[in-house]
Amino acid sequence: MNKHSFKNFLIPFTICVLVALALYPDSQLNPDQYSTEGLELNYHTSGDIAMTSQEEVIQYNMFTPHLGKSFEGFKEALAFKESRGDYFTVNTLGYLGKYQFGTETLKLIGIYHPNKFLYNPELQEKAFVANAERNKWVLRKDIKRFEGKLIGGVKVSESGILAAAHLAGPGSVKKFLRSYGGQNFSDAYGSSVKYYMKKFSGYDTSFITPDKKARVTL
Repeated sequence: MNKHSFKNFLIPFTICVLVALALYPDSQLNPDQYSTEGLELNYHTSGDIAMTSQEEVIQYNMFTPHLGKSFEGFKEALAFKESRGDYFTVNTLGYLGKYQFGTETLKLIGIYHPNKFLYNPELQEKAFVANAERNKWVLRKDIKRFEGKLIGGVKVSESGILAAAHLAGPGSVKKFLRSYGGQNFSDAYGSSVKYYMKKFSGYDTSFITPDKKARVTL
């Protein structure tokens, strides 16, 4: 018997038992004989929300509307582009984790053990913030000079600059801005400074404080 047939049987049956008990209170009817113990009653109604795959659950949690253009929205959107939000992935070039850090960048923010980094989500989240703080310090003059301007067909924003610096390093972002789009670094997978600057434009990154000596501590 499928779940819907069982449901259609169970309700009328229960009603009949209750009516019988009401009409014949002194009869030999024993409610214990009509227990539902052991029956499979765990079915979903048509109104239940069921995600069809783990990937959909991840995407649903990441991109719920309240994230919007917040700093959390910025982090999660960038992480999804980098690794689809996977803390434990390593790409073909050896870049690590949710935000795809290289080992040299990790050293700049005080992380010298890549394996420890890869298996520690808290460390990865702190590394993202520390790296953004350092990049914002390096690029502070360029942010002030170019924010709001049109460079290479892209309206420059602080979040776009920080995203591009995460991809290519602050030096490549300086070259792009100061050449007015003439020098547009692309990584081994074809993602460019210009593309990141456009894709991640307009997020609120005011949370990030410029810090020349930003380091990760647990």
